[in-house]
Amino acid sequence: MLIEIKNLKKDYLMGEIMVPALKGVDLKIGKNEYVAIMGPSGSGKSTLMNILGCLDTPTSGQYLFNKIDVSELNDNELSAMRNREIGFVFQSFNLLPRMSSLHNVELPLMYAGVHKLERKERSVKALERVGLADRMMHKPSELSGGQRQRVAVARALVTNPGILLADEPTGALDSKTGIEIMQLFDELHREGNTIILITHEKDIAEFAHRTIHLKDGMIFTDELNNKNSKSKKKQIP
Repeated sequence: MLIEIKNLKKDYLMGEIMVPALKGVDLKIGKNEYVAIMGPSGSGKSTLMNILGCLDTPTSGQYLFNKIDVSELNDNELSAMRNREIGFVFQSFNLLPRMSSLHNVELPLMYAGVHKLERKERSVKALERVGLADRMMHKPSELSGGQRQRVAVARALVTNPGILLADEPTGALDSKTGIEIMQLFDELHREGNTIILITHEKDIAEFAHRTIHLKDGMIFTDELNNKNSKSKKKQIP
């Protein structure tokens, strides 16, 4: 099992009041799964995403990633885990405007201390993988929204992470371009990547093979998606 979460809880102090964001989440995600996490505002999906992405730590409970207890790591260890095991794709792309596509993709490898020649070789391959072989030296302002998101996907893939964590990856795109990006995720999944997709859009979640609905800080339903037959749906009491 790639990811195993046991009785995960997260509380935030709001003034003098402790507010629970996650109220005891149990979750397993296997290698090469394609999972969408959905839920309304305040459901806890952003908190869960931050914990899965090692951007935050739980108040209590356990988070195992490849049998490593992430909930016990310190800040430096969390940072190393993020850079090594997790590729992030954000709604707003988060590209550096003065850098070329190639240099944007190289950044995670620079932080990891990878040698310049290997860095370039791996970044070129990542951009070719997402169909941007002819846009490597273009800056973000010279690219369409879809092309910028492809650069962001290439940057997420260049470290060969354990999971690809995509937070509303089509939110800043028009419908046609959004579908193209989701088709790219389909290709990446077929190539063996584990993908966790955070979205509030049902039609985007349907690209995943499994959808988890959060409500009031707990898993409400865990649903297998199958476009060719009725979905198998389990409601959590």
